[in-house]
Amino acid sequence: MGVTMDGTKQQRRGNTRQRIQDVALELFAEQGYEKTSLREIAERLDVTKAALYYHFKTKEEILVSVFEDLTQPIQDLIEWGKDQPHTLETKQEIVRRYSQALAAAGPLFRFMQENQATVRELRIGDTFKDRMRGLRNIIIDPDAPLTDQVRCISAMFTLHAGMFVMQDLEGDPEKKQEAVLEVALDLVTQAHRGSGHSA
Repeated sequence: MGVTMDGTKQQRRGNTRQRIQDVALELFAEQGYEKTSLREIAERLDVTKAALYYHFKTKEEILVSVFEDLTQPIQDLIEWGKDQPHTLETKQEIVRRYSQALAAAGPLFRFMQENQATVRELRIGDTFKDRMRGLRNIIIDPDAPLTDQVRCISAMFTLHAGMFVMQDLEGDPEKKQEAVLEVALDLVTQAHRGSGHSA
């Protein structure tokens, strides 16, 4: 690499953990979680197994850390949403931020969908369900009519569908993401108006 500037080297080293996560997720997706070994992850990264071991002792640790890092924005969003008034602006902001969090965590969620046994075993699924509940609690008005609560929950699932189901649809990925977001925003807007809010 012959990088002379210390800063650049430092930055790359500081990002080793992230590089390990990315490469591990790639390999898990390509050949399955069970069949992937730490040695193979180290080989693809072109580091020694000892260097990898310095960051993670097992591939379970890698996967759990990927999950925690990539779903942290959802947790942050829930914390933020708890303190916000139930206005239309808040709900739209929640949908926008959740859309971004999902886009960033796309490879992880695809992995989770295809490796449900592993996800169950490592209890990642439980944590994810808790986060989904937390998200639901900040986006619905508990006193809203049931149809409007369903609309709000559907807005979240629209974003999920955008990630999984829509991939096979023809079209520019960015345009698809915009369309999905627009439909999700429509749903929360409709729900909000339906709840008799004037704002």
